[in-house]
Amino acid sequence: MKHRLSYIWSFVRNFLFKVLNKEFLIFLFFLVLSGIFWLLMALNETYEEELRVPVRLVDVPKNAVMTTDMTDTVAITVRDKGFTLATYVTSHKILPVNVSFDDYANSSTGKVTVPVGDIQKQVIQQLYGSSRITVSKPDKLVFYFNYGRSKQVPVRLAGRIIPGKSYYLAGQRFWPQKITIYANKKLLDSIRYVSTVDLNIVNFDDTVIQTVALRSIKGVKIVPSMVRIGLYPDILTEESVDVPISAVNMPQGKVLRTFPSKVSVRFTVGASMFRMIKPEQFKVIADYNDLTAHPSDKCNIYLRVYPHNVTKAHLDINKVDYLIEQQ
Repeated sequence: MKHRLSYIWSFVRNFLFKVLNKEFLIFLFFLVLSGIFWLLMALNETYEEELRVPVRLVDVPKNAVMTTDMTDTVAITVRDKGFTLATYVTSHKILPVNVSFDDYANSSTGKVTVPVGDIQKQVIQQLYGSSRITVSKPDKLVFYFNYGRSKQVPVRLAGRIIPGKSYYLAGQRFWPQKITIYANKKLLDSIRYVSTVDLNIVNFDDTVIQTVALRSIKGVKIVPSMVRIGLYPDILTEESVDVPISAVNMPQGKVLRTFPSKVSVRFTVGASMFRMIKPEQFKVIADYNDLTAHPSDKCNIYLRVYPHNVTKAHLDINKVDYLIEQQ
């Protein structure tokens, strides 16, 4: 086995140095050498490179609640030779910049505003003397805080929540049902609820349980930032109840009798909700003023009231026979 490996190595070596000859190796050497010279010349040119510098807020009082992220980033464009820029990129020479809470905090507005010029001063101290800063973005950093002011608000769904065909959303639940928000007084007074991020949950016919994120609000800290939701679909069914006809606007001493005295009201409702539907929740009327304005052998009847949890409620018939009696 060793003899075979030795033979293969000798064959490859002889191929490189005899078959290809030394001309190929010389060509390869000068190709690499020219590449190195090209790279050295390219790095000796002047370029601009965007460096992302982390900014950290330090010395935050224990009783202060930061309602935005305490770490942010400034994009600083530096102009210098390629060698120097390569050093910044590869060696992580630029360290995060620390800014003191007490130097920039405004207690009346609940904001910490740091001008980018102050950040540049600290960055310049880390740069080589030949480097120049040409552009900085953004022009300032803003952090929001308060001293523990908070309140609890409910959570609401946002987005497309559409059950499958012949189903409807019978119920929804959140865990927790209320979340805590921290912000300045003006923001706290204006916020009535916090929405989820836009959801897209469609064509479901069984219970859905998911963990979803809450939509962030500038200057507001939301705790927790994620909640669990439960969606409970129910199948729709067509049902009916018999409802008595009531007369309205009748003059004193007169009575309106209809034939039949009850009519069927059809509607669509969730299967689990039907047992809670009662005829007393509906109201079907015959209007005496309508009869006097438009005399006819039959009187029109109207569905005026029905429960909020039913849909497509309608009468089986719209006209009935009637008799007006004098008392």
